[in-house]
Amino acid sequence: MFLTRRATLRLAAYAAGLLAVPAGLVRALASTNVLSQTDAAEAIRVFTRGQKPVAGRIELDVPVAADNANAVPINIRVDSPMTKASYCEEVLIVAERNPRPAACTFAFSPEISVPHLATRIRVAESQAIRVFARMNDGAVFMAEQDIIVTIGGCGE
Repeated sequence: MFLTRRATLRLAAYAAGLLAVPAGLVRALASTNVLSQTDAAEAIRVFTRGQKPVAGRIELDVPVAADNANAVPINIRVDSPMTKASYCEEVLIVAERNPRPAACTFAFSPEISVPHLATRIRVAESQAIRVFARMNDGAVFMAEQDIIVTIGGCGE
């Protein structure tokens, strides 16, 4: 079989694309696996990859009481240098009493100067909000804050 220059370039482009996909695909599948868990302990185990979380290096700002449980504001800042040698790779927010306790994950890269995020989550009832940050070296840090909910947001 004779390949033209155009067919050879097209084949090389496909091969390069296939080589670039696995890293991103693996990360996406891992995040999906964490978010699909219905048991908080299992979601945390999957996210931490067996590492024991250590308290610290995370500033967590959650209101003490939430009038609207459908949109509870959460601000997170991770103390990380964000260099190629040391950076926060991913953050997981867990609300253990929700039907799906792993509320959301956020991925970071070393190009971000400060790993800071603000989001809103839905909570079912009064509970502790826990945040886990996984560093590129595998270390996992956590922070926890209780929230009181007047009206639940995750009706079943």
